[in-house]
Amino acid sequence: MANQGKKQSTARTSAPAKGATRSSAGNGHPGSPAPRRRPSPAVYRRRRLFVFGALLVVIALLVGGFAAISSALAGNSDPSAVTSPSGVATEGPAPTQAGTPSAGPATPSASPTPVCDLNLVTVAAATDKPAYGGEEKPLLTMTITNGGTAPCQVNVGTSQMEYLVMSGADRIFSSRDCQAASEDLVKTILPGKSETANFPWERNRTLEGCSAINAKPGAGGAYYTFVARLGNKSSAKAVFQLN
Repeated sequence: MANQGKKQSTARTSAPAKGATRSSAGNGHPGSPAPRRRPSPAVYRRRRLFVFGALLVVIALLVGGFAAISSALAGNSDPSAVTSPSGVATEGPAPTQAGTPSAGPATPSASPTPVCDLNLVTVAAATDKPAYGGEEKPLLTMTITNGGTAPCQVNVGTSQMEYLVMSGADRIFSSRDCQAASEDLVKTILPGKSETANFPWERNRTLEGCSAINAKPGAGGAYYTFVARLGNKSSAKAVFQLN
């Protein structure tokens, strides 16, 4: 009797388990889960476009960061390029620091210093009077003038000077014939200025080498010419009269 009661008890307790199994495995009962629906093709396309756009943004950020680092390392090679606040380089004058004076207008370069032109140095001859009496001695004057625009150094020593008196083609007198010694004398003549040297003539005749001669220049109203020479420069003739 006891065994039979146990069997009945077992049968009663196992039966609901089978029923529960059937109810969980069955379809259409309120407690069963709903089947999952697959996304539509439009949803797949939107997802792909979103992923592709995000990938492009990442690539652009990487490329931009690399370019910025390369530009910072290399420096700006164009001094006239100015970076705008947006990071785009635009052409224009480089900004100057505050308080730094900018360059003023270009000043004209100084004209070159004039150079002496000895071709513009001239020699002139003159006498202190146009005519002389029997006892008067003519004063022969040589004038050296700088006609250039720059100072000139000129040798006005007796080594370069000659006072020459002529009567027609007759050579009457030369200051070099009986000159005991000669010397150099270099002077600076300013533009437009002159140096003057005087020679009192004794109304005598001379020969080259200072040979002796007894003849004297004639008087009685004869005309003579005086020529002043300095180196290779000669003056025009100055005419005077001996009475």
